[in-house]
Amino acid sequence: MESALTGKGQATIPKAIREHLHLKPGDRVKFFVHPDGTVVLLPKLPASSLRGILKARHAVSVDEMNEAIAAGFVAIRKRGKRR
Repeated sequence: MESALTGKGQATIPKAIREHLHLKPGDRVKFFVHPDGTVVLLPKLPASSLRGILKARHAVSVDEMNEAIAAGFVAIRKRGKRR
């Protein structure tokens, strides 16, 4: 597939590509240039699109989170003293 550039440097993304990437008017895309010169076009997804991607095993309370943070801090401090 190909597309021509306008005088402003704009190109139309072919319909088959838009459909494949589920792009609609107003969506944003990102371009990635690889060291070998290839370019990849990907949709820029909003953070809200990640909602529900991970399944929680169980609900965690704020107290449980604070305990886990404290335990991690203690473990890091212990590792640092061994060096």
